[in-house]
Amino acid sequence: MTDSRLAVIVLAAGQGTRMKSRTPKVLHPLAGVPLIGHVLATARALDPAHVVAVVRHDRDVVAAAITELDAHAIIADQDEIPGTGRAVEAGLAALPDDFDGDVLVVSGDVPLLDAETLASLLARHRGAEAAATVLSAVLDDATGYGRIVRDPAGALDRIVEQKDATEEERALTEINSGTYVFRTAPLREQLALVSTDNAAQEKYLTDVIGLLRGDEHPVAALPAGQSWIVAGVNDRVQLADAALRLNQMIVRGWQLAGVTISDPASVWIDRTVTLEEDSEILPGTQLKGATTIARGAVVGPDTTLTDCEVGEGARVSRTDGTLAVIGAGASVGPFAYLRPGTQLAADGKIGTFVETKNAVIGLGSKVPHLSYIGDTTVGEGSNIGAGTITANYDGVKKHRTEVGAHVRTGSHNVFVAPVRIGDGAYTGAGTVVRKDVPAGALAVNHAPQRTVPRWVAANRPGTAAAEAAAAASETDGDRSTE
Repeated sequence: MTDSRLAVIVLAAGQGTRMKSRTPKVLHPLAGVPLIGHVLATARALDPAHVVAVVRHDRDVVAAAITELDAHAIIADQDEIPGTGRAVEAGLAALPDDFDGDVLVVSGDVPLLDAETLASLLARHRGAEAAATVLSAVLDDATGYGRIVRDPAGALDRIVEQKDATEEERALTEINSGTYVFRTAPLREQLALVSTDNAAQEKYLTDVIGLLRGDEHPVAALPAGQSWIVAGVNDRVQLADAALRLNQMIVRGWQLAGVTISDPASVWIDRTVTLEEDSEILPGTQLKGATTIARGAVVGPDTTLTDCEVGEGARVSRTDGTLAVIGAGASVGPFAYLRPGTQLAADGKIGTFVETKNAVIGLGSKVPHLSYIGDTTVGEGSNIGAGTITANYDGVKKHRTEVGAHVRTGSHNVFVAPVRIGDGAYTGAGTVVRKDVPAGALAVNHAPQRTVPRWVAANRPGTAAAEAAAAASETDGDRSTE
């Protein structure tokens, strides 16, 4: 049920220079989702009446991504005045004029912050009838963070930024997480009084706490249960730390849901992946995007699947696959490469060192070894011989190969598309098929073998091959024929 008294402002206006990237910081991927996507999802889990995202740097790119992630989010633009206080002013201006509830402020680069923690913060805020409540955390090393300064009674007094802190204040270990809840009316009043007269020449949102306190408004600080929950991502090191922490939680969640993961440390699973109980994920496996793994399927080891569907009871080993569908009971790998458009029907097989692309392989059909099958349809119950190639590209256009049902193709075949192999047909080893093969026919093309006796002795005298041939002739007699 929508909380009509709650609005969430997501701060996403920062430049993120420490990432040293052309990609805006809040759009860096984490477990298959941009950083800000995690924050938006958490915000929506609270069922607020409004979600506002404040943007500035790389404005159009960031705004487009936010809209794609949350179509109902309101985009607000921060002007040239820097600082989180100014960003929140922009967010407040985007809310309806008659909104007078609570405003939850979160940063777009804090992906591990969960809805349970925010709900507790909101409950504390409302229970205390506070004008502002800050989510804090205690760190072993608080360098770089704003410090929570408490009065002698232990109540929140103010927040001081690192650049403006005294030596005594810098020794404090309780930090401001950058997450707040405010009552709207006093927030608007005090923000108007905040200046940029500080070391960074920014309009600090943290100054609002001291102003509220000075006006005798009740304020509070609630420490987070775990400090990592409020950890921001400002560089690649912190991004990797967040990824490791989040992946551990994702893997553990699937284990508790009935998925066997024997080596959690080597398995990476995106937040967008779906697994069914009694599936098994072996070491060295990465599951990305919208991948789904059905009950009883075994995936891995050393497998990467992106946006793939694996059916019930299927097995996928040492395989790289993207946008592929693997049917129930099918077998893939080891060392297979499934490119987009691969569809392997139930009980089928794509075997060792096989590459497929835009290929539909029918019920129970097999491509066991060393083949390239591209732009191809294979009917049910067929077997594609080892070393087969579908020559689908003529230098200008791609063409399809159609293989019927219950076809048996020989080893080392080349099918020069467009070409059709009829139901029940056979092809001989080494055949290059350039013309359609009717149903039930045999296609063979080869030159008769010609054997030249004693060629090695005449043309390679003194070599190891000549010596071996001579020894064999003495032992077994010369069996060669014209």
